[in-house]
Amino acid sequence: MAPPSDSDPREPSPPLFQGRGLTKRFGSFVANQAIDLDIAGGEVHALLGENGAGKSTLVKLITGLLQPDDGRMIWRGTPISFAGPAEARACGIAAVSQHFALFDNLTVVENVALGLDRRISVGRLATELEQISQRYGLPLDPKREVWRLSVGERQRIEIVRALLQNPQLLILDEPTAVLTPAEADRLFDVLQRLRADGRALLYISHKLDEVKRLASVATILRAGRVVGSCDPRQESAASMARMMVGSDVTAPKQSSHSIGGPLLSVSGLTQRPDDPHGVTLRDIALEVRSGEIVGIAGVAGNGQDELFAALSGETPIAQSDVIHIAGEAAGSLSINQRRRLGAAFVPEQRLGHATVPTMSLSDNALLTGHATGALVKFGLVNRGAALALVDRVSEAFDVRKASRDPEAARLSGGNLQKFIVGREILRQPRLLIVDQPSWGLDAGAASAIRQALLDLAASGAAVLVISQDLDELIEIADRIAVMFHGRLSPPRPVSEIGRDQLGLLMGGSGWPAEVRDVAGA
Repeated sequence: MAPPSDSDPREPSPPLFQGRGLTKRFGSFVANQAIDLDIAGGEVHALLGENGAGKSTLVKLITGLLQPDDGRMIWRGTPISFAGPAEARACGIAAVSQHFALFDNLTVVENVALGLDRRISVGRLATELEQISQRYGLPLDPKREVWRLSVGERQRIEIVRALLQNPQLLILDEPTAVLTPAEADRLFDVLQRLRADGRALLYISHKLDEVKRLASVATILRAGRVVGSCDPRQESAASMARMMVGSDVTAPKQSSHSIGGPLLSVSGLTQRPDDPHGVTLRDIALEVRSGEIVGIAGVAGNGQDELFAALSGETPIAQSDVIHIAGEAAGSLSINQRRRLGAAFVPEQRLGHATVPTMSLSDNALLTGHATGALVKFGLVNRGAALALVDRVSEAFDVRKASRDPEAARLSGGNLQKFIVGREILRQPRLLIVDQPSWGLDAGAASAIRQALLDLAASGAAVLVISQDLDELIEIADRIAVMFHGRLSPPRPVSEIGRDQLGLLMGGSGWPAEVRDVAGA
């Protein structure tokens, strides 16, 4: 039976889940302090807060990954405590992370089986998969290998795997971060079916327009505390952002400036990947000029990683003249040689790619800064200069941390991203290539990074932004191109291409038949 509508005069049912005074400390740092939270069945409840506000810690308490130091949790009126995630799942709580935990070489049904707490034959599981898929509109082929699937299809696996455990509370963390607009619309339909089925959804997203569309209540965290709640349908995105950060969030502002000559030129770039499941780059042509921001849109897995590796020098190109940086043939140059030409790079993966998790921020600054600047002189590391760089980045980009020079892994995702982007921008590069600059960032942090990219371009640098966030690209880019199965569409001025057209290109529409044929092979 569907839950009562907002206009139903009957008394609301007791909350499905209640948190009372939930507190979690890590040494002297208090991540969650006396948090109260009520989630009702059949409710989409948004959990909002800027990066480092305590959302992830709270979710880990609810799902049994962590135990509270103080406070209590109540499930259907009965106090509960979980020794681990399996106990939370058995109780009826499941979570879908924004980072998929899937094995590319295994089939859909094999991946689902690995994530279940119960033993079941593959044949019976495939039948259950089909039943869940049909009930909630989540089509999946149980026998298909994961590497052949789109990002949207991979997300369906995670959702179906969670639903097979019949959760009454489903937690979704940034579920649309890697989806096209059309895929996001299909996901919203699924979520509404789940809500109508009486399930509660705890929805975590920095996309406040989505929150307005889906949620009937929102709890806002700031610095580990609950600072308010609201009905998102009665708020604007700006007012919710204000509650999250404690002040107005200003939109990035573009300044008028001249566009100069090309600082990055790519012509005829064709490259086969080392990874057997990677994407072949096919005849890529691109130009980014001084003072210009060019955006590359596309669903994850269409060649963006391979393109970034080719442009940054992680994957050298045999034909050096395929890539030119500041007029110099750079295709066969190393990363440091490209940096000496004035290029800087910000990869998508913060931990393990952009930084070493167990190294301090100053040591991580050395990793990308030792080839240029004053961090190393006559073969000796200038520790004072490295620490001073950390201080400048922290001040300029509001990097919040517990000590002056902590390990990278001790920063929240948003603060680490601000450090990584700031580390490269403060070098004043002639060319910056950045992959997913505001991935998972709150409205304030995302706005600050976008403004920094606009300011860098206004100073005369060429900026190439690879992003799955169309709103971000439309907001800051001068021209936008779309990647689809290793091919790049011609960049077009933002004023000449709309969001709908970009979404169609991202989904495969509008490409020549031979491109679609290769994509479907």
